[in-house]
Amino acid sequence: MQFTADRMLIDGALVASESNEWDDSVNPATEQAIGRSPAATAKDVDRAVAAAQKAAPGWAALHARERAAILRRLGAAMQAKQKELLEVEVTDTGNTITPMRGDVNATVNTIDHMTGLGYELKGETIPASTGNLHYSTRQPFGVVGRIVAFNHPILFLVARSMPALVAGNTMVIKPSETSPLSALAIAEIAKDILPPGVFNIVTGGRTVGDAIVRHPKIKRLSFIGSVPTAMAIQRAAAEVAVKKVTLELGGKNPMIVFPDVDLDEVAEAAVKGMNFTWSGQSCGSLSRLMLHESIYDAVLERVVARVAALKVGDPMRDDTDMGPVNSRVQYEKVQRYVGIAKDDGARLMTGGARPEGAMFERGYWIRPTVFAGVEGHMRIAQEEVFGPILSVLKWSNLDQAIEVANSTQYGLTAAIWTHDIGNALGTAARINSGYQWVNGYSTHFIGTGFGGMGNSGVGREECLEDILSYTETKTVHVILNRKR
Repeated sequence: MQFTADRMLIDGALVASESNEWDDSVNPATEQAIGRSPAATAKDVDRAVAAAQKAAPGWAALHARERAAILRRLGAAMQAKQKELLEVEVTDTGNTITPMRGDVNATVNTIDHMTGLGYELKGETIPASTGNLHYSTRQPFGVVGRIVAFNHPILFLVARSMPALVAGNTMVIKPSETSPLSALAIAEIAKDILPPGVFNIVTGGRTVGDAIVRHPKIKRLSFIGSVPTAMAIQRAAAEVAVKKVTLELGGKNPMIVFPDVDLDEVAEAAVKGMNFTWSGQSCGSLSRLMLHESIYDAVLERVVARVAALKVGDPMRDDTDMGPVNSRVQYEKVQRYVGIAKDDGARLMTGGARPEGAMFERGYWIRPTVFAGVEGHMRIAQEEVFGPILSVLKWSNLDQAIEVANSTQYGLTAAIWTHDIGNALGTAARINSGYQWVNGYSTHFIGTGFGGMGNSGVGREECLEDILSYTETKTVHVILNRKR
């Protein structure tokens, strides 16, 4: 299968790169070429920034309802082309079609939600002195740069851009070089809806990302990805200017289970919370299952049976539970951690190898994997794999369990399973994670701030705070009583 969309979006036009060079995209299930994207250069980023800068005053001057109407037309056009978008998204990422369908729907819902918050871009009057007027207003930064991760391309490209656009900013966005094709499909839709220069998509690798981060005209940045890359972004940005940066990064997220739970329910939740439908490639995956010792063996047995029964296969089929990982780099990383876990003494309970069968001879396939006997200090319990590996730990003392849960550099998500409200709320208060579920897993609730503590990031997304973060506050003092 070949996809023909192969131009990026700059100033409202579909264009090739300045170098006229291309990057090939491969289907991670087959390693066959499925399309290409422009290999952009720093000059292409300059073109995109210039277009965004030119469009910024006009976009910011629109009334909030006018921007909302335009952005909602984008959502409606995406909904109308859902079948085509899903086909390219699944084929380019390897993620299964059912959750990808959820991503497209969530994107449209996020557009509706975020555009409805445009009227909240308001300032304040402040009683700072008698007889004078003190007030604040909010104004957009201007041009916002955004770098998108490979695992949720459409969701991160469009839905997570809504706060910046609703606030009146224009954008220059780089999709992941390993799954850029849906961004090019979005470019074809957006060019006829958004004013030229408002929404620019520039494809390519590290050169493009670095040019966006270092561009002196971009004072606001957002990034979803790994901790090392985020640190490099902070360093590079600081070398050019004082910039505001939002970072949504990885996690080594705990699911702490008390002994009073329903064993089958919690086993099902543990498997779903690991996001095997994304091949474990989701930053909020509950990759550390921490079971109380009294239920450890019983829940472990149930979890292993469920994971072993997951259907690995064609990600375009609705009955497939897991597809391949996204790239050879990801595949080799997962395999490396399987070896590390074994060397550290963890017990491989299921998975850990390529599935058998002719269709799995090529592609980046690995069976969903469970390790038991994992200790908190092991690398498999400390480092983010970003792949289909679930680590199962045992605890007997709550203080010890919380210490282990908080022992990593991360703090993105966590889940607590218990019927005791005191245990639930008390544990939630002590876990250093920015987004937590009690008797739940994985669901994002729009309007609530998603983001991490520790090295899992800076800032909150999916909420009003997200939109406000794309504005600067201006305070005006009107001296009415000059005699005082």
